[in-house]
Amino acid sequence: MARKRTVPTDHPAFSGMPVTMVTLAAGLSAVVHIAGRLSSRRLPVVCIAGYQRNMSDFADFAAYFRRAGGGEWPVVLMDLPGRGRADDRAKAADYSSLADARDVASVMTALGIGRAIVLGQGHGGQVAMALAASHPLLIAGTVLLDSGPVTDSRGLVRLRNNWTHIEALRGAKSVTSGFRRILGGDYPGLPDARLDALMGRTHYTDNRGRARPLYDRRLIEALASINFDDVLMAQWPLFDALSCAPLMLLRTQLTDQLRRETYDEMTRRRPDAMALTIAGQGSPALFDQREEIEAVAEFVIRTSNRLLGKAA
Repeated sequence: MARKRTVPTDHPAFSGMPVTMVTLAAGLSAVVHIAGRLSSRRLPVVCIAGYQRNMSDFADFAAYFRRAGGGEWPVVLMDLPGRGRADDRAKAADYSSLADARDVASVMTALGIGRAIVLGQGHGGQVAMALAASHPLLIAGTVLLDSGPVTDSRGLVRLRNNWTHIEALRGAKSVTSGFRRILGGDYPGLPDARLDALMGRTHYTDNRGRARPLYDRRLIEALASINFDDVLMAQWPLFDALSCAPLMLLRTQLTDQLRRETYDEMTRRRPDAMALTIAGQGSPALFDQREEIEAVAEFVIRTSNRLLGKAA
């Protein structure tokens, strides 16, 4: 059976993002927030967050993109099982990029979306690759952000160690201080208030001063066997599945999720892809600079116009 997780109804990270529940196989529910208006005149952008992350990572992007795309461009934010306000999977072994890809396809079908441009960050990009391999007709274009066919084990070990440490802290001040130290390395110079808001994207503080995750803890437990110097299996055939549609590649300068050499090989294999490095920040991208959002908007609008037969 699906496992329910309680998320505070007034949690600031989800403010202004009402959601609709979508029932999946085995009684699970994913949740979606639709910014803009779904229509046959514009290809929607479907955003898939990182491994244990949720739609709040795309809130600023969705708001800015709607303006850049003419005010009503449809952007679909999605919490897959185990993340945000969605149900947890019944068993830890049920979590995988393949299962997530099946759920994305189910959500798109439920929303009446025949084709979309998929923006995937980290694990979300791997889900996009798996979706392209299994349902290529759903993919009108792909934007990979800090994501590729080879996951950097250093990023997974750091993720596991950081969140295990945070959830062992006691007292709101200790929790806040711990988050600021961890996040400060990914976003140097970012004010404390912004770092605190980023904390709220993955955790909330309960009335006992403990950090409670906005994800299924079993996602972190699944990383227990990974070591810092492990070389994880490359999945280049999944990356090659993205040849079904136009591609954009984004990498944050300070990411520990996607090695530079992997990113360079991706651009070599897809010389047609738009490629952009986001300076001065790590994963997930803040999407707070006009340059990268307008670059994504240009890619989306051009791809949509071409596929729908509109003049550029």
